[in-house]
Amino acid sequence: MTKRLASKHKVDRRLKANLWGRPKSPFNIRNYAPGQHGKKRSGKDSDYGVQLHAKQRMKFYYGNINERQFRNIYRKAAQKRGDSTENLIGFLERRLDIVVYRAKFANTVFSARQLINHGHVCVNDKKVNIPSYLVKVDDSIEIKSKSKELTMIAGSLSSKERDVPDYIYSDEKNKKAKFIRVPKFSDVPFPSIMEPKLVIEYYSR
Repeated sequence: MTKRLASKHKVDRRLKANLWGRPKSPFNIRNYAPGQHGKKRSGKDSDYGVQLHAKQRMKFYYGNINERQFRNIYRKAAQKRGDSTENLIGFLERRLDIVVYRAKFANTVFSARQLINHGHVCVNDKKVNIPSYLVKVDDSIEIKSKSKELTMIAGSLSSKERDVPDYIYSDEKNKKAKFIRVPKFSDVPFPSIMEPKLVIEYYSR
């Protein structure tokens, strides 16, 4: 198990949120920070601390993207015309691993990344094994024919934990999806509070 995959079992308590809205999150039972003095930790965060916390939540929610990659996504969002906050969400939601996760082909972002890395996913009939690949509007995402019977995919599709958002069309029977449009922040079904504006503030200091 990789360091990133293992970290998802601890990060909910560290960031004091059930980031992915999962019923088995340890935060549901112990909603305080880990460690001997977790219950006693208190005090008001500085503005920097609040911004850092918002950045960490968003970075981990999207599969614990490494810092260099996440900063580059911010730079693209800041350089693009329009609202930097909406641009940031747009770039993150266009990542192939996120689209596979949103289409319910995987139970977690980490599982979606694994599917892609192992060559089980095609975009417009071409195999893509890069999780950070940016999907475009009207792109078709499909599980490879030989991989459509994978137990993990069937289990995820049958799960009632979450629904497919309306900016993605999902054909569960044929294991295909289509990226209909780039969503706005208000369209994204975050199960916990996300504050992309604070993320922009953190990086633009």
